[in-house]
Amino acid sequence: MKTATLASIALAISISAANAQTIGVSMSGLDKFRTALLNGVVSHGQTISGLKLVTENANGDKELQKQQVQKLIADKVDAIILAVSDGDLGPQMTKMAADAGIPLVYINNVPSNLLDLPDNQVVVASNEKESGTLETKQVCALLKGKGRVVVLMGEPFHAAARARTQDISDVIATPDCKGLQIVERQAAYWSSDYADQQMQEWLSAGVKFDAVIANNDEMALGAIRAMKKAGMPMKDVVVAGVDATDDALAAMVAGDLDVTILQSAVGQGAAAVDAAVKLIRKEKVPRENNVPFELVTPENIATYLPKSQ
Repeated sequence: MKTATLASIALAISISAANAQTIGVSMSGLDKFRTALLNGVVSHGQTISGLKLVTENANGDKELQKQQVQKLIADKVDAIILAVSDGDLGPQMTKMAADAGIPLVYINNVPSNLLDLPDNQVVVASNEKESGTLETKQVCALLKGKGRVVVLMGEPFHAAARARTQDISDVIATPDCKGLQIVERQAAYWSSDYADQQMQEWLSAGVKFDAVIANNDEMALGAIRAMKKAGMPMKDVVVAGVDATDDALAAMVAGDLDVTILQSAVGQGAAAVDAAVKLIRKEKVPRENNVPFELVTPENIATYLPKSQ
């Protein structure tokens, strides 16, 4: 009986080892949002029995990220979750994973080769048409359809930055918002420090504006910091961002930030892990998997404080 019991235990361990899966996670960098995104992947992965996660951070270095993905492939991971800073890296990353027969899930940033992805490669992101549109429509409403606007953009080659910036222009082209005018538009690379510096330059140059529309919260917060240092009353300017990070929500509670858009890092992280596991099992997954954006304002912020990144 004892021998049979030991044999049963050994068989159970063997089956468990056979079912164990490893997912490699490659992040282009770890700013506030992407850290929350990685945490969303890791926390959900920990709820799946037998799943192991191996994480890599490229610190903004495209060549290093390619090397890290090559190493994950050489280590024979079962799937890869990939957050690229540059969607144009997609074709190279797709080929590397496809040649190795390893499922690939792009997270947050849409690759330029979206329409050419093989069946075992998918995208988990949020529809950027919603983000910049929700953000700018709310700014338009707060300004009653008239005013001067400055725009802070993310990395110029990032799909989300391009889409959110185009959303701003599209909303301003509508009849209700045609009274808005973009007086300045510059890239601040998702960074609060770059945004702070850019805002200081605008203020020093005497640029007049009624609203700041930023592609993300970090840049909105950097702009706020610069304006407050310059003694500019925050009640006199509308400031908007995207991501609903904890720092952004705190700024909204303080009365400094007027608009943000929840991009659920937790939701994207969990959806990416689930997609990777399904692909490993040879299950069919839609090419595009969208996690909705949500408008956050001082009027409804109480609902979103528990969801902060």
